[in-house]
Amino acid sequence: MLVWPVATYGCESRILRKNEETRLDTFEMKGLRKILQVSWTAKKTNELVLNKAGVKRELLDTVKARKLAYYGHTMRKQGSCLEKEIMQGTMPGARRRGRPHTAWMDNIKTWTGLSVEESTRMTEDRDNGECTSMVWPTLGSRTAKEQRRTEQNTYRLSRLKQHRQQKFPIKLFLLLPGRFAKKPTR
Repeated sequence: MLVWPVATYGCESRILRKNEETRLDTFEMKGLRKILQVSWTAKKTNELVLNKAGVKRELLDTVKARKLAYYGHTMRKQGSCLEKEIMQGTMPGARRRGRPHTAWMDNIKTWTGLSVEESTRMTEDRDNGECTSMVWPTLGSRTAKEQRRTEQNTYRLSRLKQHRQQKFPIKLFLLLPGRFAKKPTR
């Protein structure tokens, strides 16, 4: 989309909380609906809009990937620099009273599933040539519920395709959402 540079400007330095992630997803869907001229009062699901556009949600994953790339780049710098010290949290002084705010490194920890020491070691290993590419665990921006819905929709579409190919009557309760839907057997 053409307005992505506006949404992603400076995203490497932002702290992404849950509400910011939701707002990025909302922004992306609002833009797609605007492009496809689907009104928000039309009661069309986001999955339907994404299928109609032929795309997947990418904005949040792009922001996360850019932030991880920036982290790796900064941690590979030689010597001590202010950015590296701030990221590692080694700044002198005491913090304020009360609950600690979400830190920049908290995003990195939750997205990679690694501690600060392990992720730092990964970036240094890449610099030494031991690891040819930085492999982070999957970003996991989608919830398990959304992934399950996508799997169910994929299963339903595959059943419809089979029906069209075989021209046999299909049982409608297999396609109904909710408690009547059968899960795919493997």
